[in-house]
Amino acid sequence: MKKRALCLLMAGLMCVSLAGCGSSDSGKETTKAAEGGAAGESKEAGNEESKDGLKVCIVYTGNLGDKSYNDSCNIGAQKAVEDFGIELKSLEGTTAQEWEANLVAACEGGYDLVIGASSNIADYISKHAPNYPDTKFAVIDTTVDLPNVESISFAQNQGSFLAGAAAAMFTQKTDIEGVNEDNVIGWVGGMDIPVLHDFYVGYEQGAKYIDPDITILQAFAGTWSDPLKGKELTLAQYEQGADIVMNVASGTGPGILEAAKEAGKYAIGVDLDQDNDQPGHVLTSMVKRVDNACYLVIQSAVEGTFEGGSTQYLTLSEGGVSLTDFSVMKEALGDKFPQDIVDKCEELQEKIVSGEIVVENYEGFGAKQ
Repeated sequence: MKKRALCLLMAGLMCVSLAGCGSSDSGKETTKAAEGGAAGESKEAGNEESKDGLKVCIVYTGNLGDKSYNDSCNIGAQKAVEDFGIELKSLEGTTAQEWEANLVAACEGGYDLVIGASSNIADYISKHAPNYPDTKFAVIDTTVDLPNVESISFAQNQGSFLAGAAAAMFTQKTDIEGVNEDNVIGWVGGMDIPVLHDFYVGYEQGAKYIDPDITILQAFAGTWSDPLKGKELTLAQYEQGADIVMNVASGTGPGILEAAKEAGKYAIGVDLDQDNDQPGHVLTSMVKRVDNACYLVIQSAVEGTFEGGSTQYLTLSEGGVSLTDFSVMKEALGDKFPQDIVDKCEELQEKIVSGEIVVENYEGFGAKQ
């Protein structure tokens, strides 16, 4: 009871703090009701019983509209609204204080299912979920070992292996405009967190599988929501000789893709299919099916198959990660498009799925994380 009272007090204090933040994004939230209400309507999801019973709240680290990770999660959630008639609320924030405040508000909101949309929420779920044993929780992109938490994570290292291999082959195509003679590629991440290191481990291994002597530049923006920072870091890598840079930065990522166009260089997208964001400058995208993860956990709660304490690990085999089909770049380059990159990536994917190639994980990640 003391812990619960403390959480109630914390939620109240944080809400007061956030209400005074003026132009901060901390209070940003969207609501969609079971009967197809529009996002952003004034109805409070936590104050009224859903007509179809299940109330779901998703806590995001960052904002919707990133054309990447968060939007992918929201696509899955919106499909669940359409298919199951759930009542959905989305809470957005850009700082750690906002993330915890939003999670506490969700805990106190009477939701049947609370989803932490990324690994940045994991510590707060570990801290607060035990105080709400009758609430179902889920976390995407990492694992929280609690009896009322379902976890879904991805083999982003496998998808990134293919992205790294594609980048390493592409930087050798000096007949393509904007590709220099230096075998240098880049990688720009958002926050410096373990899951992004798992991306990088795979990217590096894939690139060095193609060219053991390749140079790989790495940088972290330290944020999920600063496109200008992403652009600045990417332009710096192009200046250091990179022809192509992988974007792993959510809302910071659009700046990475803009830098590719501005510099006449190339990028690799992430999470969603970003090939059309800067057509002709995005070789491919490493798609991470966050939409499926979100949908599956909501479906489990709707259908009564939710298993607290369980972990799903979605690999290349399950379609959890993949590369896009290169079709946008094919159209942009025409006869100059290097088909051998596509053929090689398909071969490498088969070898990963069969176990012939074992992609390394960052420490703490993998099927047993």
